[in-house]
Amino acid sequence: MKFLFVIDSISTLKAYKDSTVAMLHEAGRRGHELAVVRPVDMLLRDGLVQADVKAVQVSTDDDAWYALGAKTRLCLRDVDAVIMRKDPPFDTEYLYTTHLLSLAEQQGARVLNKPAMLRDFNEKLAIAKFPQFTVPTLVSRRASEIKSFIAEYGDVILKPLDGMGGSSIFRVRTGEVNQNVILEVMTQLNTRTIMAQRYIPEISAGDKRILLINGEPVPYALARIPAAGETRGNLAAGGRGVAQPLTARDAEIARTLGPVLRDMGLFLVGLDVIGDYLTEINVTSPTGFVEISQQTDCNVASLLVDALERVCAG
Repeated sequence: MKFLFVIDSISTLKAYKDSTVAMLHEAGRRGHELAVVRPVDMLLRDGLVQADVKAVQVSTDDDAWYALGAKTRLCLRDVDAVIMRKDPPFDTEYLYTTHLLSLAEQQGARVLNKPAMLRDFNEKLAIAKFPQFTVPTLVSRRASEIKSFIAEYGDVILKPLDGMGGSSIFRVRTGEVNQNVILEVMTQLNTRTIMAQRYIPEISAGDKRILLINGEPVPYALARIPAAGETRGNLAAGGRGVAQPLTARDAEIARTLGPVLRDMGLFLVGLDVIGDYLTEINVTSPTGFVEISQQTDCNVASLLVDALERVCAG
């Protein structure tokens, strides 16, 4: 089979930790034909979505883990699967890329995750589809509403709807002397919508990333444990990743959401769970493959390529 990965420049990927690299290694080990393309090298020409791609060969040498072939142009419909692994931010160019990928779908391409879902499925707001698993949550741009929410619950997490890696997340408690300025900055004076959630003390035990592959949960979660003095478990914010078996509650959340998300066209999803509560649903470029695989007997990339082969085989 031939798989095309839509990524940032391959030179920015880190062989020792990136989930995309793990996918490439596993697919290459099985003899599949691999190619990569940056969004800037995709185009619509003569009515067809095309791309200037480069074939890629992978090796186990972390210092020289890939070799690229010459650039060639192909139609996206002519590969078995297009795997969208472009990292956030979800900016205007990312949006345009999803539009091109949707056009490619109409022309016969198989794109994972489904481009329309990447556009419509805000990773923060999506938890509202599953209120049985969430803590009290407010989404608003009005500082007065957010102040009332903080007063009601006393200890609240505030985060932008377009953030990643734990950036710009604030913990605000009743009596916080900087509350007004925090809200002014985050809402940009009532012009930017943000999310507020009741603080979950179990964050001290980790912000768990649960991976769903075509609706099925990986049996281990990656608990991102905050560094000392932090309330954010994100690895990008200094958290420490510890793989652990899914709890009964983790499994309940995963088994409930898995079929729903699969039927929406979401092939690879990362659920974020703190304690017993769902906090985010990540669909753009979920990670955690390498850490789970290194710490357990579960090869996550192998599970993904298994599922990818089944989907492509029809």
